[in-house]
Amino acid sequence: MKKFMLLSVFILSGAAFGDTLTTEHYIVEIERHCQEGSVTCDNVSYVGVSKISGNRIELKGKTLHSLCADGVTPCRFQGYQFKNGNTTYKVFESGLLQVIQNNETVLVEEQGDWSY
Repeated sequence: MKKFMLLSVFILSGAAFGDTLTTEHYIVEIERHCQEGSVTCDNVSYVGVSKISGNRIELKGKTLHSLCADGVTPCRFQGYQFKNGNTTYKVFESGLLQVIQNNETVLVEEQGDWSY
């Protein structure tokens, strides 16, 4: 019985927590690989698939948060950020998918719906 309980705790503590964002042209799967209840997470996976071409991209990233009044402590969850060279992928809690190149050129900006 003890072995089963320890195995269950180990499996649960290593679980990934995932969500899917569907926009007009993309399906994006996000998985957080941090313990449930963590305020921030620097180990997040992004798998994006184009509905048009079928092209797929896999990226690693982190959560985004606004800061509390002290300017240091993360407060409100905003979404996720992923980097691929000079291209930044942001997936916001509101369902907005943004892909920006060189911090200025917007390549994609689509609103979508989350499924959990």
